[in-house]
Amino acid sequence: MIIISPEKGLGPDVEMGVGDELGSFKPSMVVQLQENVERTHSHPAGHRDGAVPAPGRFTRRVSVCAEAYNPDEEEEDNDPRVIHPKTDEQRCRLQEACKDILLFKNLDQEQLSEVLDAMFEKIVKPDEHVIDQGDDGDNFYVIERGTYDILVTKDNQTRSVGQYDNRGSFGELALMYNTPRAATIVATSEGSLWGLDRVTFRRIIVKNNAKKRKMFESFIESVPLFKSLEMSERMKIVDVIGEKIYKDGERIITQGEKADSFYIIESGEVSILIKSKTKTNKNGGNQEVEIAHCHKGQYFGELALVTNKPRAASAYAVGDVKCLVMDVQAFERLLGPCMDIMKRNISHYEEQLVKMFGSNLDLLDPGQ
Repeated sequence: MIIISPEKGLGPDVEMGVGDELGSFKPSMVVQLQENVERTHSHPAGHRDGAVPAPGRFTRRVSVCAEAYNPDEEEEDNDPRVIHPKTDEQRCRLQEACKDILLFKNLDQEQLSEVLDAMFEKIVKPDEHVIDQGDDGDNFYVIERGTYDILVTKDNQTRSVGQYDNRGSFGELALMYNTPRAATIVATSEGSLWGLDRVTFRRIIVKNNAKKRKMFESFIESVPLFKSLEMSERMKIVDVIGEKIYKDGERIITQGEKADSFYIIESGEVSILIKSKTKTNKNGGNQEVEIAHCHKGQYFGELALVTNKPRAASAYAVGDVKCLVMDVQAFERLLGPCMDIMKRNISHYEEQLVKMFGSNLDLLDPGQ
């Protein structure tokens, strides 16, 4: 899973570089997309309501007044599965092109395989129009190679508002919201695209992400740490969390390493262990001693983020474990209201260590 910052506006690549994280997708409502898209190779420069942005700026807000696709209202799809045969070489190229596409991050292996099976290669030539503004949306496209201009026509004037350069994706806005294409995409070099048809896109990707978000909303509301937060604050957390799965015995965080994430247990159990200064294992190294055992709804990994120190302990999966993960930037930005609670926990940790070892100094420094 990927971890997104709504303040930075970096969502899935969409038409004209408009980003809208599917984690924020609200079915059965008129949606106003508010996006700011980073200027990166995969997220081209854009505009605000057709106006060319000032140099060095890329900010856009667009209102989409259309009925959003509601995955809950759609009947079970009985259409045959779409499969476009591919050589091993094509499959490898497709997987490489799709590895950083945010829209695919929440798919399980079976769903991703079905999406890749349904994608088809499209070779384009210079000056070829891939999509045209005003047309109905038929496909979503992932760029394997080539450069592409983004053109918008307003008041009979056509302007270039950005460019894709050998990476990225476009075309999902029209598929998600049943709106006409918002821009024209023209190849400026020979290139290769991978297309995904409208039906498969809506059936798998949009439906999956909407269900994931609904599930996360309910779970986040049940986490005691977040009880004091307003609903809007909890929804911001939902929008930036990702999901990771760990096998029995797999190490989730390592004592002494730099902290980059905060973890909430969605299912399963996690053992928190710390290296003892006086006990050794069979290999002569410092023995790890369990200091806590965490269950569903509990969290870990916050200590290093609060203190800005290396990880003070290691965490291991006990059985199969599913965690919701928040990166350090989102943690610092969104969990300010919870910081007092987490700081109080530091004193609790120290009390536990004194109770177990007689002194919290009976443990190695995190970096050792």
